[in-house]
Amino acid sequence: MRKTTLALSSLLIASACYGSSSLSLDFGTDSPQTGFEQIASTESLEVLFSDQASMKADCLEISGQFIMALPVEEGNYNVTLHLKPTAESEIFSLKAESRRLLLNQAPQSSTQDFQYTVTLNTHRTSLKSGGEVQLKSREVDTWLWNDKLELEFTSEHLLLDAIEITPAPLVPTLHIIGDSTVADQSSEPWTGWGQIFPVFLKPGIAVVNHSSSGFAFSSFKGMQRFEKVLDTLHPGDVVIIQFGHNDQKEKGEGIGPWESYTNYIHEFVSAIRAKGGRPVLVTSMKRRNFDSEGRLTETLGDYPKAVRQAAKYLQVPLIDLNYMSGAFYSALGPKDSKNAFVHYPAGSYPEQEKDLADNTHFNPYGGHQLARCIVEGLKLAAPELDSFWVEGLGEYDPGSPDSFDSVQIPASPISTATKPYGN
Repeated sequence: MRKTTLALSSLLIASACYGSSSLSLDFGTDSPQTGFEQIASTESLEVLFSDQASMKADCLEISGQFIMALPVEEGNYNVTLHLKPTAESEIFSLKAESRRLLLNQAPQSSTQDFQYTVTLNTHRTSLKSGGEVQLKSREVDTWLWNDKLELEFTSEHLLLDAIEITPAPLVPTLHIIGDSTVADQSSEPWTGWGQIFPVFLKPGIAVVNHSSSGFAFSSFKGMQRFEKVLDTLHPGDVVIIQFGHNDQKEKGEGIGPWESYTNYIHEFVSAIRAKGGRPVLVTSMKRRNFDSEGRLTETLGDYPKAVRQAAKYLQVPLIDLNYMSGAFYSALGPKDSKNAFVHYPAGSYPEQEKDLADNTHFNPYGGHQLARCIVEGLKLAAPELDSFWVEGLGEYDPGSPDSFDSVQIPASPISTATKPYGN
């Protein structure tokens, strides 16, 4: 992995200068466009990481990776990038906050200036009740739940002319709640399917991933995460629910798939429906666990069955990710299925002294393929989303997955060998 040094600078322009609800930034030393704030130097930005970036007369020229943080309030936003054409055709990637993938494609072939627009969400810990969402210790210093929007650009050669960030309070929001296998993981190579999922959506719908490592239904509710979901839920919003891996480890009287777990499913579905939301239940994906004869075995007990039964009883759309993930792992086989998980020899990442061999948590390829499963499931579970899928997405069969080499997602510059909470 290529090593780079972290470049930090002070934010010299106060957020009040940008305005509290929208940002219009024009990069370059020439006079700015009407209605835009001029950014004539990278020293006027809060730069969190930079390989190589320099301010030109009419744009910010980026080579490699560049991460900046901009002050915005909580909510949904449309972010429009104004770009100038280049001769290169390498993959251009845009991520937000903790590695949430929004764009990952070759630049448009054009001799004219062009634009990309994405719709995203940024959220805070405050609750309508006056309380606060409780954060886990590892979440405190991540690029989630803060008062900024971090944007990560990756390209061999990108000419960024301007950025417009405008509030989009009326767009539908897709909420995701779950555990580490779903969450926006802050560091490479760990990847939840929820942080890859937005790349498959057109502008006009926002995704807010409330998931975090180690959560079961009980802790998600106990740390006020579900209260936050209900605070921000609007009629018609889809809420995807996936728990099970950590619920399975809870012990005690009345705890189990057919008691506490099923009760929580009923409680969450009822509360979401009361707010006009559209719940979608997801069975937890299998762990990578092959027997001596190369057959995939189930490690989640009756938890997937409990979700299927609750979905049928409550008449809630179901995505059977447990079944789909099994087809995916089996198609790859005992050996090649490691390519979807965090299996890396020592030294693959900075300060990684030991081999990583995790059969629960995914790398970007695995997260990408599980996100494809979710997309395919939503085509049946939530047909109202049909107009939001990106063009050319096509059908996906987990029994015939994309090859490892065909999924090219640029790695973010921050990595860790520390395993997420949960298993």
